[in-house]
Amino acid sequence: MDKKDFYLMKKSGKAISMVTVYDAAFARMADAAKIDMLLVGDSAANVMLGMNRTADISMEAMCLFTNAVKRGASNSYVISDMPFGSDAEPKTAVLNAKKLLEAGADAVKIEGLPLKSLEAIRENGIEVVGHLGLLPQTAKNFKQVGQNEEEAEKILEQAQILDGLEPCAIVLEHIPSSLGQKISQAINAPTIGIGAGKHTDGQVLVMHDLLKMHPFKLPPFAKCFANFWEAGVSAFCEYKNWINEK
Repeated sequence: MDKKDFYLMKKSGKAISMVTVYDAAFARMADAAKIDMLLVGDSAANVMLGMNRTADISMEAMCLFTNAVKRGASNSYVISDMPFGSDAEPKTAVLNAKKLLEAGADAVKIEGLPLKSLEAIRENGIEVVGHLGLLPQTAKNFKQVGQNEEEAEKILEQAQILDGLEPCAIVLEHIPSSLGQKISQAINAPTIGIGAGKHTDGQVLVMHDLLKMHPFKLPPFAKCFANFWEAGVSAFCEYKNWINEK
């Protein structure tokens, strides 16, 4: 699949699926399930490396995770997050975006609206995915954004500006459902929601929430489809008992 397919899916009303993956093994699973977009998220900082903030992950680490995902799902459409600070100015942004493409990404995702950097990346023929609403790299808290009229209007305006760059999609995170619907109807690019209601053109979840791979409380907008935490702990206990019985 490529960008034109995602635009066609939006026009036809077919929902777009996206999930974060970080290694070859889970990329194979997502690919076998025919997930439309695989996102190598900077959430790897939290779920894979045990860091406190997504902003703490390096470009080198993002390239490593991207390469692993591409090896596991060579035919899938892979999107990689540009880590915090990697798009600070246009020249640096282009160099870093090219690094992610060399590692196996088909497109790069950028939080917010660093417009000059986004324009430079697009001028170099690199596909982008936008990310508006709650921006984990810089957020001071994780409360829903876009609740007041001024904030909602700003996010809508940002989405319209991004739409002019013809992105593959725009991720909308933790905004009111009504705003997610309004933006989705106002722009041509597909919208991918995470806590943005049911009216976006697709949905994305962090793999570790979707599969419940941790003992922590899920975000309010996450949905669990399996419990790998319980299954994994149980399997390790059985393994230990098996060893002790020998």
